[in-house]
Amino acid sequence: MLKTINNYLSLIKFSHTIFALPFAIIGFSLAIQSGKAQFSWEKFVLVILCMIFARTAAMAFNRYIDRKFDGKNPRTAVREIPAGVISPNAALIMVVLCCVAFIVCTFFINTLCLYLSPVALLVILGYSYTKRFTPLCHLVLGAGLALAPIGAYIALTEEFDLIPVLLSVIVFLWVSGFDIIYALQDDEFDKSQNLKSIPVFLGRKNALRLSEFLHFIAACLVLAGYFSGLFGWLYIMGAIGFTGLLIYQHTLVKPDDLSKVTLAFGTTNGIASVLFCGFVCADIFLM
Repeated sequence: MLKTINNYLSLIKFSHTIFALPFAIIGFSLAIQSGKAQFSWEKFVLVILCMIFARTAAMAFNRYIDRKFDGKNPRTAVREIPAGVISPNAALIMVVLCCVAFIVCTFFINTLCLYLSPVALLVILGYSYTKRFTPLCHLVLGAGLALAPIGAYIALTEEFDLIPVLLSVIVFLWVSGFDIIYALQDDEFDKSQNLKSIPVFLGRKNALRLSEFLHFIAACLVLAGYFSGLFGWLYIMGAIGFTGLLIYQHTLVKPDDLSKVTLAFGTTNGIASVLFCGFVCADIFLM
């Protein structure tokens, strides 16, 4: 039983939930800071469940849709579906159940979240098809994860606001940038299968330059958030730490040396997200 659970957690890369979840917590905290809503354990748990169900559906669907490509790629042939550990039908059932659970959770949050839930699912599930026809697939992934902070804010306030939207733009740029780095590993395989990506379209060197540019804009917006008047010195410490880790990951990857892509993609970005969330939430509730 435990092995089966571990297989499904591996299928959806559950540990990567750490990328967007902290930004959802920030969005939730901003809603409380705004004075438009009070903390609610019920809403908090529902937001966390929405994040888990949405991301699980997206990852399982991606593995289901890409199973034939994954089987041909030496790097991904060991994944659960091509390796025969989990059947395609089981993965698809997982997708359906998680989508239903996500919509049910939004029903109990508020009407606006419920109405927007099909849009969110369309973006996060639709991403899996984009690499077949556009190199901008990384931006679609960024858009999917960018829904986390604004979605959490709406869960409490039932309205949009400038700062959580700014936070979503930051997530969009940040995720798009590091997904380009991740895609460097498969540029030759993608070419052979006529799959689209920024590294295929621009080449490794220019793809890294574009990733750097996206992260530069993200860092500028993170630092600019301090001047909104909502935050204190703890926020700026978190912003500096986040920016420093963005810079660090770009020292790890070179066009002719991809040996540290996993460190740059997974570890560094996971730490950046948690670190920033910790400082921002401390600034909101302790200052």
